[in-house]
Amino acid sequence: MTAVKPYRGVFPVAPTVFDADGRLDLDGQRRCIDFMIDAGANGICILANFSEQFALSDEERTQVMGAVLKHVAGRVPVIVTTTHFSSQICAERSRAAQEAGAVMVMVMPPYHGATIRVGEPAIFEFFQRVSDAVAIPVMIQDAPVAGTPLSVPFLVRMAKEIANISYFKIETAQAAAKLRQMIRLGGDAIAGPWDGEEGITLFPDLEAGATGAMTGAGFPDGIRGIVDAYFAGRRDEAAEAYMRWLPLINYENRQCGIQTAKILMEEGKVIRSAATRHPLLPCDPNSRAGLIETARRLDPLVLRWGK
Repeated sequence: MTAVKPYRGVFPVAPTVFDADGRLDLDGQRRCIDFMIDAGANGICILANFSEQFALSDEERTQVMGAVLKHVAGRVPVIVTTTHFSSQICAERSRAAQEAGAVMVMVMPPYHGATIRVGEPAIFEFFQRVSDAVAIPVMIQDAPVAGTPLSVPFLVRMAKEIANISYFKIETAQAAAKLRQMIRLGGDAIAGPWDGEEGITLFPDLEAGATGAMTGAGFPDGIRGIVDAYFAGRRDEAAEAYMRWLPLINYENRQCGIQTAKILMEEGKVIRSAATRHPLLPCDPNSRAGLIETARRLDPLVLRWGK
């Protein structure tokens, strides 16, 4: 493994690769993983929202997980997202991920649709059951998509009282302030305060004490330039790198979204198709062109890797 506990650094979310007809392309998936490692990913996360996990069958999830973990073969740590509304199913998914070789699982609080939520007592029990099912760390993904407010005191309480809850991916508004408060209140119980949301708030989050960045998969080399400089104490260099890469980060966070990494990988011949699954429609052509133009100014490895 290239990372040691506590896990830190750049852990991008791998897209799930499909062919032009929307079928799994496991050969393309393997090439995607090889590119990410070559581009400097300290680790990889699979089956997250940016992996279109919500568009996969249970059988396909198992296929992707098995293919990726076998292909990585210990080169970098792999985090598997196991989110599900059901405590039982989430626990079963998490145990299966551990048995397959995952070093960590990432889980959102239980939710369904726009209105079905549970309160803090049930959320606490949910994460307790997931934790009890595994012997690896559990990362709580605190993201707006779940529609479930998770206060700092509640997150810190879970970190202190539930054995394997120790990593937190913070993607809410004012993420830096939340990270700073969690670190202050949680102390050693917060093993991994991480940045998310494609790195749009990466520099302020590093300033707040973030030790990991879970971004998109299109340009890990660019994100490494920011994170490595900051961790080495070269704050000004990190700030300059953040400002240089921010237009491309913006394209992923606000323009092309979930399709960004696939578009860049297709352009650089890492994968054959940037297809997503219907009802997701192809990215607006002008946005796609702007993304590629912005990327070319930065010359990320993704545009050269397959050529």
